[in-house]
Amino acid sequence: MELPSAVRAEVAARPAEALPAYLYDLPALRAHAAAVRAALPERVELYYAAKANPDPAVLTALRDTVDGYEASSGGELTHLRAAVPGARLAFGGPGKAPAELAAALAAGVHRWHVESVAELHRLAALATEPVDLLLRVNLPVRAGALDGVPLAMGGRPTPFGLDPEQLGHALRLLADPRLARRLRLRGIHAHLASGLHAADQLAVAEQLVDWAAGLPVPIKEVNLGGGMAVDYADPTARFDWPGYGAGLARLLRRHPGLRLRIEPGRALTAYCGWYASEVLEVKRSHGEEFAVLRGGTHHLRTPAARGHDQPFAVLPVEHWPHPWPRPAAESGRVTLAGQLCTPKDVLAHRAAVPALRAGDRVVFGLAGAYAWNISHHGFLMHPQPDFHLLR
Repeated sequence: MELPSAVRAEVAARPAEALPAYLYDLPALRAHAAAVRAALPERVELYYAAKANPDPAVLTALRDTVDGYEASSGGELTHLRAAVPGARLAFGGPGKAPAELAAALAAGVHRWHVESVAELHRLAALATEPVDLLLRVNLPVRAGALDGVPLAMGGRPTPFGLDPEQLGHALRLLADPRLARRLRLRGIHAHLASGLHAADQLAVAEQLVDWAAGLPVPIKEVNLGGGMAVDYADPTARFDWPGYGAGLARLLRRHPGLRLRIEPGRALTAYCGWYASEVLEVKRSHGEEFAVLRGGTHHLRTPAARGHDQPFAVLPVEHWPHPWPRPAAESGRVTLAGQLCTPKDVLAHRAAVPALRAGDRVVFGLAGAYAWNISHHGFLMHPQPDFHLLR
């Protein structure tokens, strides 16, 4: 893949001992987020799902573009309050412990995503001031709507949200004056899947909004969740934000009193992050070639977690300071592996690489989301990567 000049220059300038390193291109992040915001209609709120990348610099870079941040744990809420003080916060997640509920109430969460009838009772027992909430519902979807998505959180049996059969019970509870003084229903939440392209996202959104409009209670807000596709096989492909925004505008014209909210994570920050490393070894094994890099999936878990090859670029390094021959790949197909003692520590399988030698640099793209923050850092106790911000 192509490297921005600033990323290329920064990686080339770093000594080998300063690798691996993460680079976050903050100007690129701000420009991308602004383009997303510009593509959305006026009555669509944009929240950032902080679980994708909670780095404080990333959160701060998004502050002027997003309407708020979504947290999925008490720890994320605490982190967000410190990193972006005063920002609007939404709180979701399928298992909120009592201490997290109490902390979130103290934090003044703007919107709650309630996932069960039992959670309604727990929240009502703790709340002393009115709480604005959305009921998360695990809706059935049209046959084939979620086929092939990497992760499905709805439309099938999952631990997420209310089963549609429980919705009536939840609505009756919220109509009870004893609970209604503390719990105010604002709308419906239904994050169903991750990895949907714009046309599929719009089809699911239309089904959800039309269903919500037919409920026996007034619905002012519908949270469509995130899950916009990021294509690791083709880094130049992007989610069709203008088309998606135009589709949401058409949907809102049919429902003039409604507000929508989306909560992308990966689709906002994946493109701003780069993971740079150095080739330590090039070796041949049973007819295949392997390059062993500094670092690995304990720093960048995304390809192992999702079962894909992470896109990358090679930066050749001409200087070879050693007296022995320089190991080099010869077949044009190389598997890029890390330093861990497991065959699962692979960043790219049998990738087409015209030339690769020990000492060359490799820079992996689309590393700005679900990368460092979901990785198993402590395994084998290798050094942690450096983090560098391009401003």
